[in-house]
Amino acid sequence: MSPVASTFPPTTSPRPAAKARKPAAKRAAATRTAAAKRSAPAASSTNSYAERAVLIPVGAALIARERVVSSVNDTISIYSNTSKTQAQLRRFERRGNTARKRIEREIRKARVSVERELRKRRQNSAELADRLQGHIQSLV
Repeated sequence: MSPVASTFPPTTSPRPAAKARKPAAKRAAATRTAAAKRSAPAASSTNSYAERAVLIPVGAALIARERVVSSVNDTISIYSNTSKTQAQLRRFERRGNTARKRIEREIRKARVSVERELRKRRQNSAELADRLQGHIQSLV
């Protein structure tokens, strides 16, 4: 044993004091962490807005690109051979024929309606002219 160790009385182990201080140190560290987190949102929200301002247009452009590529690929697959092309052209023709028939029906309905209204007005004007002629003859 060394002479220094024998002259000093044995001290209590530093362990119990450290254990007693641990919860307080943990609370202090937690308080510091919470305070740092509370002050961080101001800077982090600014960074977040700036990041969003960059990422939104980039994401929109990528989605638009994917849609264009998908559309082009679909078109290429439809017109890749003559049978597919002819089938697609027949679909277009049927669709055009259906639209033409619908418009012709609407025009026919409108024409019939106008003709009916015109006949009614002619009939009413003829009846009015006959009544006026009769009234004028009764006055003369």
